[in-house]
This record gives sequence, C-alpha cells and structure tokens, in this order.
Amino acid sequence: MATLLHIDSSVFYGEASSSRSVTAAFRKTWEEQHPEGTVIHRDLAADPVPHITADAWSAGYAAPAERTPGQSAAFAARERLIEELERADAVLIGAPMYNFSIPSTLKAWLDNVLLLGRTAGGTPSAQGTPAIVVASRGGSYAQGTPREGYEFVQNYLEAVLQGTLGLDLDFIVPELTMAPRNPAMSELVPLYEASRDRAFEDATAKAKEIAERLAA
Repeated sequence: MATLLHIDSSVFYGEASSSRSVTAAFRKTWEEQHPEGTVIHRDLAADPVPHITADAWSAGYAAPAERTPGQSAAFAARERLIEELERADAVLIGAPMYNFSIPSTLKAWLDNVLLLGRTAGGTPSAQGTPAIVVASRGGSYAQGTPREGYEFVQNYLEAVLQGTLGLDLDFIVPELTMAPRNPAMSELVPLYEASRDRAFEDATAKAKEIAERLAA
C-alpha cells in the first residue's frame, strides 16, 4: 500500500488558500488511485513542528547512549518527522510564497528532517522519492519578469529537497493569486485564471503519473 506524505504550510484554509486548494486536488486524485493507501497529513499552520534547537541539532550527531535527557527528548520528536519522510512513497508540499520565501513553519520542518549521514549526505535515506511542491505566489516571478530576482522559493527548495535530500522533485506554480483581490492587478485576472486552471490540471495529471510509476 502506497503512502503519501502531505504537508501544508499556508496560514489560510479552504479556497482562501491557493496552495491548499491545489494540494487537495492532488490528494483527491492520489486517494482515488490508492484507495487502500495511507496519507500522512501535516498541517504546519495548525500544528507547527518545533523550530530546531541546540539539543535537537546536536543529538543528531551523538550516539544514542551519549545523549543527554534533553537531547534524547528533542531528537525523538525530530526522528518521528524523519521516519515519516523515509516511509513515504511520495511527498506533496504546499509552499506559498511569503515575503519572497517559504513560510517559517515549512523551514522548521526542513530543519528537522535534514540530517547529515541519514537523510542527507552520500546516500540520502529518501533518495529518489517523488516530490511535488505547490509553490503558489501572489505575483509572477517567472524568468523575464521584473521580479525574477526575488524568487527564493523554487531555487531554495531545489537546493534542499532535490540537491540535499535527493528527492525526485517537480513543481506546480499557481501565480498571480492576488490579482482577483488587488485592483491594481485587475488586468492580470485572465492570466491568474489560466494559471489556476493549469495548476489543477497539473495536480491531477502528476498524481496519476506518480501512481502509475509506483505501480510499475
């Protein structure tokens, strides 16, 4: 039975969140393809994981018998997150752009699961796991746009998820999500609508594609 690790980090819910709407579409298709499967859902806005501490960090590089009680407790919480990543057959992440970067809650999750010698390093323990990131944003930061240089979501997540954790990474990018609510962006509404529709289509297609790959 296939396991999907589904992570949401938007502070908004339902249709108010572009990233959650698209991850929900992916998950719906995934569950249709894997009716007997398991979904591990972490809502980092409703239930944030602890930010990395000195104990949690240092415990990762100490032998279990040598850890202090504080290190052991901190690492136990961290290891639960690592094990969820390792047991996943696919990873789905909602990563809205906040102030040009990812939500701090998502950064905290990444800091917890990245452990050199286990999930990172020569042979990362989750290497090759397919991962889809829904990287929604209020404007457009695509190549050739005026704010191209302010894009710190995709390039950062490529470095961490793909370059460090070794995941097989792909993106879905709903953009211009502020257009319906910002009068100054009203002329961009058709582009927003096209981007939104394409994102939902991509979510369905990629969920089916990964399901077929796992079944092969």
